[in-house]
Order: sequence, then C-alpha cells, then structure tokens
Amino acid sequence: MMDGELGAFLRSRREATPPDRVGLPAGPRRRTPGLRRAELATLAQVSVEYLTRLEQGRDTRPSPEILAALADALRLDGADREHLRQLAAAHHSRQLCPQGRGTASRTVRPSVRALLDAVRDAPAHAANRLGDLLAWNDPFDRIARPLGLLDGARPNLTWYVFTDERARDAFPDWAATADHQVAELHRQRRGDPATDAFADRLARTVGTPFTDRWRRRPVSAPAHGVRELRHPQAGPLRLAYETLSLGDDTGQWVVVQVPADPVSAGRLDHLLGRRPGRLRAVAG
Repeated sequence: MMDGELGAFLRSRREATPPDRVGLPAGPRRRTPGLRRAELATLAQVSVEYLTRLEQGRDTRPSPEILAALADALRLDGADREHLRQLAAAHHSRQLCPQGRGTASRTVRPSVRALLDAVRDAPAHAANRLGDLLAWNDPFDRIARPLGLLDGARPNLTWYVFTDERARDAFPDWAATADHQVAELHRQRRGDPATDAFADRLARTVGTPFTDRWRRRPVSAPAHGVRELRHPQAGPLRLAYETLSLGDDTGQWVVVQVPADPVSAGRLDHLLGRRPGRLRAVAG
C-alpha cells in the first residue's frame, strides 16, 4: 500500500545513486553501489536520524524545503521530482479523504468513443491507469487482435506484456516495454489501492521480471515515442505514439499511433486494406 511509499521511494533513489554522481569517492570497502544514509544526510543537510525516520515511514510530513534538499542532493530528474511531490501530496490527501481513490474507472465517456471512431486511419485506444484497454477503433483492433492483446473479456496491456509469451515476440525490445508499463503504474499510483492490488497480482503471477522492476520504482514513462512491433501479418512495424490525457479524475488517456517511416506506412496500409500512401509517415 502507499503507507511508507514516500520513504521507500527516497530509499530506492539513494540506493541507485552512485557516489561519483554526487562528487563522492566510491571507496574500497563500500558494500552497496549507492549512497549511504550518512552521505545523503550530509549532502542534504539533514540528520541521519531524521532521514532514517523518513525512509522507514515513521515521518510522513517532510517540509517542501527538505524534499527539495533531498531531491537536489540525489540529482533527481524532473519525473522523479514530480513523483516525490505527488507522494507528499497524496499523504495529505489521504488525511483529508481517507477513503482513497477507489477502483480504477472502466467507464468511457461517449464522446471519447466517438473520438476513437473519428480517428479512422490511425490505430487509437483508450486505457486507464492499470493498463486496461477500455475502447479502441478498428485500425487498433486489426493490429492488436492478431497479437493476442485483445484476448479475454478484460484485455490489459500491462498484464499481456508480463504474462503472455506472445508479448516477447510482439515487442522486439520487450525489456524497454516492460519498464515503460511499470513506470506508468508507479507514475499513476498516487494512493490508489486498485493499483497496489493489481501489482500484488502481477507479483504473485510473474515473480522476478515484475517485482525487480516494481522495487526500483521507475516513474519516467514518456508520453510519446516510437514503439516497434513484430506483427504476424504485417511484419515489422515502427509506430510513433502520442498519449493524450483526458484531463479529468478518471485516470484515463487516449493513445494514437502513426507509422514512423515509409516502410511501416506501406505495411500498415496493407494491413488495414486501404490505398497505399493514405497515412503518411511522421518525420524522424
């Protein structure tokens, strides 16, 4: 659960920060590749006792100044800093609203479904913060169904990536895809008990490939980029994706994909049964 997550996140970043990154010598007798508590405490100008209480979850209300000092000392990037801020905010939100966020929403607004249908030439789908695929258009169906991604009554991209053997064939860079899915889970977590329950199910089902990533607490999940697929009918595809937040409290977003090069554009045209050149490849 989220209790103690602020401290656990700080500890994960301390243990992942090599001394030379912050200008400290590694030393010959170091038992861990990361920073010691005393080293981080010195860099952030806090006491070791206070840092220990934070990491153990015995102090959950650090001031913004202390969080900023720790973030600076650890050289956190923008995504990690934002996640740290959200973890602190989530604790205060739970004090005001102890019931939490509840079950991840699976209800898609009619206007979102209409938007997906209106995107006729490009694969597009709507998902929630657990990776549940909630709605999609016909081009996405033609790409995803042969991969097995839409099997079952409640298809879920994260579950597919970690539990379906076909996923390792579908995604040539499977490790990067798995990292991305775990980062999305952590980034969207924010005190949500449904995310913790889902992560527990994955941990029991998959084991190390998921739990090792979950413990690292990644949060940098790019909202756009290029994803490679090995499609059983179209062959290799490079698809540029854009993630569009719906801008409400449902924790849902729409993902639209377009071919990233002319070869992928031609193969996608063929798969969708349309005139070649209908959908242009993006530059780069």
